[in-house]
Amino acid sequence: MTSRKKTILWIIAIILVAVIGYAVYYFTSIYSGLQGLQKTGEASPFKNVTPVEVKVPDPPKWEGTEPVNILLMGVDARGLKEGEVPRSDSMMVASLDPVKKRINLFSILRDTYTDIPEHGKDRINTAITHGPNTAMKAVGDLLGIQIQYYVYTDFQGFIKLVDAVGGVDFYVEKDMYYPSDADKHEYDINLKQGNQHLDGNTALQYVRFRHDATSDFTRTERQRAFLKAVAEKMQSTTSIMKLPDILEGVSPYIDTNLSVNDMWKLATVGYKSQMASSEQIPPMKLLKEKTIGGAAVLTVSSETALKDYIKDIFNKPAPVPVSSDGKTESETNSTTTQDTSSGSKNSSTGSN
Repeated sequence: MTSRKKTILWIIAIILVAVIGYAVYYFTSIYSGLQGLQKTGEASPFKNVTPVEVKVPDPPKWEGTEPVNILLMGVDARGLKEGEVPRSDSMMVASLDPVKKRINLFSILRDTYTDIPEHGKDRINTAITHGPNTAMKAVGDLLGIQIQYYVYTDFQGFIKLVDAVGGVDFYVEKDMYYPSDADKHEYDINLKQGNQHLDGNTALQYVRFRHDATSDFTRTERQRAFLKAVAEKMQSTTSIMKLPDILEGVSPYIDTNLSVNDMWKLATVGYKSQMASSEQIPPMKLLKEKTIGGAAVLTVSSETALKDYIKDIFNKPAPVPVSSDGKTESETNSTTTQDTSSGSKNSSTGSN
């Protein structure tokens, strides 16, 4: 073997070793980052939550084939003592169907008055103060579904996530302004209408704003829209390559009961799925405003109707893809088959 060929082989070998080494480092970093999201013992934000006398059952395990429901909770921990669990500022349920490859997103209005397991009736945003299992059970009972997982974070976790993916290009639909004297203006909201690049701080302003006529109703719409934009950004090649750094940045601010294995399976399902619906719960047609104990709350006019409403969303047939010429996929395939058959017949006739 010539000296030149040996040199080329050594270069190729070094490149392969470098690539394999980076791949091992990359996936090891991801694995460690995913493990760090699940907090236990003293690291858990719920370490001081006193268990109820009648224990709320653990959520069912996900087998990877049936729909899986994840409760997403964002909290405002400002002004609280160490170890104190705040009420949830926002609550969403992401439902992924691995068979239909669809994602349904539900925003739970935080003033919804409902049963909190073992704690009587209260606003649903109080459920998390009794622990994540209680929150999952309360939301699951309200929607008539089983919730297997939760993801819990605060303002800083949200800011770190948005910054870690490089921010998001987003359209702010109107001017938003609200000064926060209580926080010494650290969390002031001051956004202008128009397309702009939102970093972590400005994104937090956008999803928090509710100081207008429609208050929490339109705020939940904005939160779902922005969450979808972040998910799309996360699917980009750049963000995937940055995943170890993203996980390292957000890990201290997030808690979840998802195992690393569950996260891998969900990532696969989510990547192959499309957003099917984005809904407010309770919907306006089932929502009633009441005053209970001197406080304004939101109640559901019919719990049965609400559960049927959720079922209808899950059972809604998938939209039929339509091509640029206005034909569905089956019609296009049928036309192609007919054209191919006709062409073969003409060719055969010509040969004869």
